[in-house]
Amino acid sequence: MLARLAILLRIAGRNLFRSRINLLIGSVILGGTLLVVVGGALLNSVVSSMSRSIIGSVAGHIQVYSAASKEEFAIWPMGGNDPDLSPMVDWERKQRLLESVPNVKAVIPMGINAALITSGNTVDLTLEELRSVVRQEKEHGSTPDLQARRASLKEHIRQIVRVLRSDLVREEDINTPQAVDPEARAAIERASSDAFWESFDRDPYGALEFLENRLAPQLSDADLVPLRYVGTDLEAFQKNFDRMEIVDGQPVPPGHRGFLMSKFVYEDRLKLRTARRLDKIKDALDLKGKIARDDTLQRYVHENRTQTREILLQLDRLKTEKAVALLQRTLGSSEKDLERLLNAFFDTDDSNFYERYRVFYRDLAPLLQLYRLKVGDVLTITAFTRSGYVQSLNLKVWGTFQFRGLEKSALSGNINLMDIVSFRELYGYLSADRKAEIEAIKKEGGAREIDRSRAEEELFGQASRKIVAEATPGIIDEKEQFKGTGAVLRREELVRRVYDPAEIGRGVVLDAAIVLDDPRQLGKTLADIRALSEREHLGLKVLSWREAAGFLGQFILLANVVLLLAVAIIFIVAMVIINNSVMMATLQRTPEVGTMRAIGAPRGFILGMVLVETLTLGMIFGGAGAALGSGVIALLHWWGIPAQNDTLYFFFSGPRLFPTLSPWNIVAALVIVILVTVLSTLYPAFLATHVAPVRAMQTDE
Repeated sequence: MLARLAILLRIAGRNLFRSRINLLIGSVILGGTLLVVVGGALLNSVVSSMSRSIIGSVAGHIQVYSAASKEEFAIWPMGGNDPDLSPMVDWERKQRLLESVPNVKAVIPMGINAALITSGNTVDLTLEELRSVVRQEKEHGSTPDLQARRASLKEHIRQIVRVLRSDLVREEDINTPQAVDPEARAAIERASSDAFWESFDRDPYGALEFLENRLAPQLSDADLVPLRYVGTDLEAFQKNFDRMEIVDGQPVPPGHRGFLMSKFVYEDRLKLRTARRLDKIKDALDLKGKIARDDTLQRYVHENRTQTREILLQLDRLKTEKAVALLQRTLGSSEKDLERLLNAFFDTDDSNFYERYRVFYRDLAPLLQLYRLKVGDVLTITAFTRSGYVQSLNLKVWGTFQFRGLEKSALSGNINLMDIVSFRELYGYLSADRKAEIEAIKKEGGAREIDRSRAEEELFGQASRKIVAEATPGIIDEKEQFKGTGAVLRREELVRRVYDPAEIGRGVVLDAAIVLDDPRQLGKTLADIRALSEREHLGLKVLSWREAAGFLGQFILLANVVLLLAVAIIFIVAMVIINNSVMMATLQRTPEVGTMRAIGAPRGFILGMVLVETLTLGMIFGGAGAALGSGVIALLHWWGIPAQNDTLYFFFSGPRLFPTLSPWNIVAALVIVILVTVLSTLYPAFLATHVAPVRAMQTDE
């Protein structure tokens, strides 16, 4: 047996490169193996990177939610709307049981919702700051510092008025005089006059009221910013999602209400638009982009040149003079109009962009407020509750955060964090301190429960005719507008509240992330949790991270299907080519095969000869294809594949994908090649065994 195999291998080696057909077959095998090795390694690397992004940002390894929910849970749902989930009650017991499952490291309660915030109006913010200075002077007396601050803010308001007046002149040039609102014109003219500002110190509150009611509405530069946030146990979240890191500020202290804003959202939606566009241009140029060849970058340059109003509104007279001097020096210009200087400064191209970028952040940015919200500010968040009505809550922004490696990913970057107690309140569930507030208000107001059958008599009968309070006209006194419980609520709205950490377990939870000690045991742990839910009647639906990822999980499945289809198509084509090629080679060797049959070679020997020859061809060229594919992956791992957009940042789990090759990629490719080669050769080999010895004596003549 071994002797026959040795003879077959010698014949296969002799015939390996004698025919061009063998080279054709070999090239097909080599190309197919190369594609399978490279394609499989790339897909596996992307899937592995995506899993790190999904698991490490918010999903955990497993997600659980109430089986009574109307919709399927998904962190990134297909339609974009968060699913309607039923709350999980008695969470403390559920969490304790889930943490008892082997391989479960931590269970983090969660809930996902969306909200809106207002980014702020330049006039409103400046007037509020000026009102604060006036209030401090009235309460504590004037000081040199307060006087200087008041003068600076007044000059800033006058600069804003000058910008509005310039806008009004342009509007009158474009439209007819009748098209301009006469009240708006009158308000701007009054605020522009020296007499108005001379009277400001005599009646600051009256002047501020005029500016807030008549001037501020004409400057509509505030934006409604959508926010998607996760309410969670912030301490447990940061401990178990180790890719999370605080960038600015600090974590929310345990037991405190608070909000952590994503650094991506902070930069993308709350930053000065001009600065944000400059950042985007720089990111593109860092990736070897060119302004001259990119329509989007050219649009950013055009918008920076023409949309300088937001910068002009932030500069008072002193800052304007500094900016003019700076830009004149930078541009080598004698122009004195700031708007024209800004227009020229932002007229950037590939040759001057980096220098202008450095000048902007080094010299201009210190004169501006780059962000409309600062760490430490109180943020008013407005969201829809589970019942559909609007709820608002004031929370302190303790800091910004990001997930390492996903800094520029919109998918993970659009998720903000909030303490779960505040989340419940925004979502429409009463927290312990909110219940206490309601009881205090009821007690102070004399509210009492009445029988439903006597409601009409209690409300409209004689017993109800009691004067509770009399309305009196007058101006609201800021010191007197809140008393008693109202004063307590007002202070709480300034985010002084704390809560008992035990309250986290006592309230409702919409979903929970489960982090495992050993992710390789994911399948077994899923089965254990499902069995626990069934045994303890927990009513939980249990999902793996892939299922919980929503459309991202579907993308992974689709990518696998596409790869399998591509491999199938490649090797079906290869099978046809190999089959036809071997058939042609066999027909060309008919005299040789006939001679061998004539000297006594059995059919089994002929069958083995054809199969061994083709199999040897497959092993050699398949091995070469696998080696070449391994080299390609090694080079790609060394170079890295850059993420060209924020979606690829998430898919690659960072700015670059560094593909790795698993031994199983090579084994799978070689096994497929061998099977395809053998199957393709069976029919031609079968035909070769039926060549009659007499054919050896026939000639072409």
